[in-house]
Amino acid sequence: MKPLIKPITPHLWFDKEAKEAVEFYTTLFPQSEVVSVKTITDTPSGDCDIVAFKLWDYSLMSISAGPLFKFTPAVSISVQCENEEQIDKIYHALREGGDDLMPLDVYPWSKKYAWVKDKYGLTWQLNLPNDQGVIKQRINPALMYVGDVCGKAEEAINYYVSVFPNSKINSIFRYEKGQEPDKEGTVAHAEFELGGKLIMALDSAREHKFNFNEAVSLMIYCETQEEIDYYWEKLSAVPESEQCGWLKDKYGLSWQVVPVAMDEMMSKGTPEQIERVTKAFLTMKKFDLAALNQAYQGQ
Repeated sequence: MKPLIKPITPHLWFDKEAKEAVEFYTTLFPQSEVVSVKTITDTPSGDCDIVAFKLWDYSLMSISAGPLFKFTPAVSISVQCENEEQIDKIYHALREGGDDLMPLDVYPWSKKYAWVKDKYGLTWQLNLPNDQGVIKQRINPALMYVGDVCGKAEEAINYYVSVFPNSKINSIFRYEKGQEPDKEGTVAHAEFELGGKLIMALDSAREHKFNFNEAVSLMIYCETQEEIDYYWEKLSAVPESEQCGWLKDKYGLSWQVVPVAMDEMMSKGTPEQIERVTKAFLTMKKFDLAALNQAYQGQ
């Protein structure tokens, strides 16, 4: 039986700019706010700021934890805009100090679309749909399967949907003959839901010098140790990448399997309790909820 989970939350790894970047992002989108800022001390990366925030009422997390990982276009943030004025404003703000991967223009699938890298290196896909219709979710993570995992997007989607409750595939559009180097039948664009939240995906057979890495991970919040064990067993495929609740799946995508209780400990605990919990979780691969509770209680 699949356990219940909170919605999956994208997590962004910055060098030292998490607070600055989040303050910038929350000025660009409606219904956006900084939810919380906390600092954990004495980690291998020094003192780390952890920032929870919302963009268009969609929850994300970020951390300043040193220059270990750099954002790549393998995971970008997809934005479904409401009108031309809005997409123009967001594009020009994100483009300042950044770069175009695909310039803002009219495309067959969109009234206006741009793929842009911002000044922090994070990539965004901005879209003004031809048909607005009912848009369930304005902000979505978008996964691009390249290199060794190119052609495996559909396999990955099917696997994720089998693992998570309240999940389904909404649509898959495939490359056609003549769209080389992309192979006919592979995924040109897919939309699926995990835990009720939308995610986009595609294959790309073009030459890319990047792949998935830890700069963007997907957080799974768990209520119990049984839930933690379930997702860890289902997803972890690279033992050497297991650390502090982080894992990599068989497609190279990074996840974090996190107990809800730890967020409460870190937000409500005394400085001494937070220090003990931090020291405890830094030694763990998969999180041990009982051991974290003992550290919090000073036992």
